[in-house]
Amino acid sequence: MTETYDSRAPWRMRAFIRRSLITMFVVSQTVVASYFLLQVLPYHGGTMVELAIVAVFAVLYLWISFGFWIAVYGFGLRLAGGDRQSLMRRHSQAELEATALSKTAIVMPVYHEPVKWTLDGLKAIYRDIEREGRLDDFDFFVLSDSQDPDVWVEEQQAWGRMVEELGAEGRMFYRRRRVNLNFKSGNVADFLRRWGKDYQYMVVLDADSLLSGETIQTMVRVMNREPRVGILQTAPTVINGRSAFARIQQFSSRLYSPLFATGLAAVQMGDAAFWGHNAIIRVAPFMAHCGLRKLQGAGIWRGPIMSHDFVEAAFLGRAGYEVWLEPSLRTSYEESPPTLDDELARDQRWSKGNIQHAALMFFEPGLRLAHRFAFLNGIMAYLSSLLWLLFLVLTTIAAVQLTITPIDYFPDGHDSLMPLWPEWRPAWAVSLVVSTMALLFLPKLLAIVDAVFRRQVRAFGGGMRLLGSVLFEIVVSVLLAPIRMLAHSHAVLSALLNVRLSWAGQNRTEETGWREAVIRHLPGMILGAVWSAFAWTLDPMFFYWSLPVSVPLMLAAPTTVWLSRLRNGQRLADSGLLLTPEERSPVPVLVDARHYRCRVREEPLLTPVEKAILLPVENRLHRHLARDKRKGHRRAVIAEAVKACLRDGCVGLDREALSLVLEDRASLEELHRLAWRSPPGTFWGAKVQCLVRHWPD
Repeated sequence: MTETYDSRAPWRMRAFIRRSLITMFVVSQTVVASYFLLQVLPYHGGTMVELAIVAVFAVLYLWISFGFWIAVYGFGLRLAGGDRQSLMRRHSQAELEATALSKTAIVMPVYHEPVKWTLDGLKAIYRDIEREGRLDDFDFFVLSDSQDPDVWVEEQQAWGRMVEELGAEGRMFYRRRRVNLNFKSGNVADFLRRWGKDYQYMVVLDADSLLSGETIQTMVRVMNREPRVGILQTAPTVINGRSAFARIQQFSSRLYSPLFATGLAAVQMGDAAFWGHNAIIRVAPFMAHCGLRKLQGAGIWRGPIMSHDFVEAAFLGRAGYEVWLEPSLRTSYEESPPTLDDELARDQRWSKGNIQHAALMFFEPGLRLAHRFAFLNGIMAYLSSLLWLLFLVLTTIAAVQLTITPIDYFPDGHDSLMPLWPEWRPAWAVSLVVSTMALLFLPKLLAIVDAVFRRQVRAFGGGMRLLGSVLFEIVVSVLLAPIRMLAHSHAVLSALLNVRLSWAGQNRTEETGWREAVIRHLPGMILGAVWSAFAWTLDPMFFYWSLPVSVPLMLAAPTTVWLSRLRNGQRLADSGLLLTPEERSPVPVLVDARHYRCRVREEPLLTPVEKAILLPVENRLHRHLARDKRKGHRRAVIAEAVKACLRDGCVGLDREALSLVLEDRASLEELHRLAWRSPPGTFWGAKVQCLVRHWPD
């Protein structure tokens, strides 16, 4: 039976007090900053343009101020030894170690990911749990949505080899959906319909997730001691950065995120958000309450919910379960996109899913206020860029009005008989700029102080290298901010116009080429140059004010290319910059993953599809996973595809026909038998001769 919320739970009152204090600080600070801006503007809000500038500024300042106070609160809690009201502080280490484990599924949904790289990470997790001697309490599932036969055939072969190597028969499973309905959420839902009743919990991973066996066991034990908790979310740290861009993201995550995660967890408490991975979920209530219906609105707000994680947390909260974020659960890791363009491509998808949450935020009944604010937080992560762009447009309009048009002593809305004289207050403007910069950069200073108090400075390379790393990261962040602003603004507008997006696997290794970078960033480069030139014709001071935005836009292509280079990332590491503690004192699960992924593979004689047809072991594996597909109209299609494959190989078949052949048990058996009998001059005969030469036995 589903438990209901106890509104008298002690943490609820503490959460209310904390949220109220944060709100008071944020709102009061924003009111003061907005008043300063009113005094800075020539007509002090006397025109419609100036009022619009102040309104947009207030929303942006609220957003920045909230992040600032979250970081400050997190710093204070870490300085005091942690949040005494956190979920983990309720139980001693001895109590947790005495708590039994429960049957748990570790699930990894994948879609067109680099196969060896992904499964080697899962292998490292398996080995880490094996070292702890607790394999009997866990089963592992690779849940594939891959549609390209070259990818999913390789997945099946790599899974088969991994099961044999680990001795994981009956413990590590593979399932591929033929129709990838509703993306990742549909993939997990399909798993739950098939096997959910067999498990009390599931640990959800992304393809780039790494979790230590100790952390996974701790999560299970905490869930067993806290029956009201529906989801326990870790705060993953970014690792394995190789390019300069990825190393910057890795360093930022490791140094700054603990402050923000600690503060956020302390404010959210049992109303936290689910981030979709590196978390443990109580299966029964998740199955009962987290089914995602289709939205019934218009445009983007119609159809399946694309971004599922925040929604599932909100639905569990509505059903009476708590969701906790626990930064103290360490050894939880993920990886960063290797290039800026890959990050922006990912954000293009995420922004559409987050903006779709507006329908749930406003109209979904029964959701807790904290979860509605989580939706708003996700929306503002991308909408803030569009508001920043709007702010720049409005200030440009105001500059044009002041420069080109004569002074208006009776501006919009000014109904007094006395004229309104424009005033410029540079001292106020400087104060406003300094305060805004403090909100943006003071948390970085606090992170350095936090590292000093925790005696982690040497782990980051030493005091001077840590300071140099922070300064370098700030410079790069300043260069990237306008590029992200423009890209996120485009993503938001595309989402609002319901532009269709493709769903693709994430690039893990490739660098950005010059041609690709110029094509992608040319509009922004032109915009930055034109805006800067226009600002110069208006007023030299306005020109200088525009440079922090226009110069990064004009340098977007070279910045993107330089940051994508692996050799630049290695040079930074060799110089001692952007180092993280995990690089200097590696964690076993990270060492294993790196070791497995660095194994050199011989150049394959056959493609994965050719192996599935020719090699006896692989053919037997694929026949075991295949079905009888020769039914109805498919019978003739498959028969024709088999003939074409025998005659010319697999290259000429389209993806759908090849998938039908490889999913059909009888076709795989027929192809295997006839391919080995093919004459030497044919496609398959040549492949057989090549195998015989290399493996005469």
